Amino acid sequence: MSNSSLRKLALLSMGAAVLTAGLKTAAWQLTGSVGLLSDAAESLVNFAAATVAWIALWYASHPIDSDHPYGHEKIEFFSSGLEGGLILVAGLGAIGAASNRFFYLRDLAKLDWGLGLSIVASLINLAVARILLVRGKMAGSVVLEADAHHLLTDVVTSFGILVGLGLQWFTGIKWVDPLLALLVGILILVTGIRLIYRSFQGLMDQSLPASEVQSIREAIQQGLRPGREGATPEFHALRTRQAGSRRFVDFHLLVPGQMRVEEAHDLGEMLVSKIIAKLGPAEVSFHLEPIERPDCWNDSELIEIEKNKKQP
Repeated sequence: MSNSSLRKLALLSMGAAVLTAGLKTAAWQLTGSVGLLSDAAESLVNFAAATVAWIALWYASHPIDSDHPYGHEKIEFFSSGLEGGLILVAGLGAIGAASNRFFYLRDLAKLDWGLGLSIVASLINLAVARILLVRGKMAGSVVLEADAHHLLTDVVTSFGILVGLGLQWFTGIKWVDPLLALLVGILILVTGIRLIYRSFQGLMDQSLPASEVQSIREAIQQGLRPGREGATPEFHALRTRQAGSRRFVDFHLLVPGQMRVEEAHDLGEMLVSKIIAKLGPAEVSFHLEPIERPDCWNDSELIEIEKNKKQP
């Protein structure tokens, strides 16, 4: 999926956020519910987050240059972290409003209209979230997936508020509304912390998921066969990382010293093809080393880590 298509999805999210924020604000004005107020505040954060996502996707679309030889996609992790920060602010605001309402309990008005508007807003968020999640996973876009999970959290919290307000409507218990707002605020905080943690891991060049790393190892191992020189090539120091939707893989390829450079290069390129066939689009590089040289078996801190993982 092209970057322009991803940006269109971010625009869709922005439009949905404006619409749902208006619906939820109207619901709050009609009912006076602090729970619906916290829900409306989250929709405003949705708009800010979607805007940041669009900016991040636009910047990530820039081609590599002399200052950014690995591209600009890493900004998606920064965007996801900023979205997490905005969510934290919304969560703290919801908790503050809920705490204050416990001291000033009040009856709610026009709950039928308020609940109806909130249901419409939740259905809009649910539809947009599903689109973003499916398309985001297909494109490997961290920022769109983060936006989708944020919207899904909004749907879940809205559902909880609707159930609680319905309960208050039938029972007349006034403290249900602020209690729901407090729970929503806590849930929003948890979502924000998770997004910030994921962004931190991405900015720190966390390895690809274990299942993907294992498939890379299997692809390389399947391509290693004894050469005319007798010795079977080996590999080690496998490193992986992801920046936005772009994945990077590099490893050391140890070949017999008598192997011609052209033959060794062809072997490496064949392994690259196998990796991409299993992993999907990725930028893969390898470093050739003579297998007979002892120092080539201890030229990376990763080698000791790999040895420990192989031990039972």
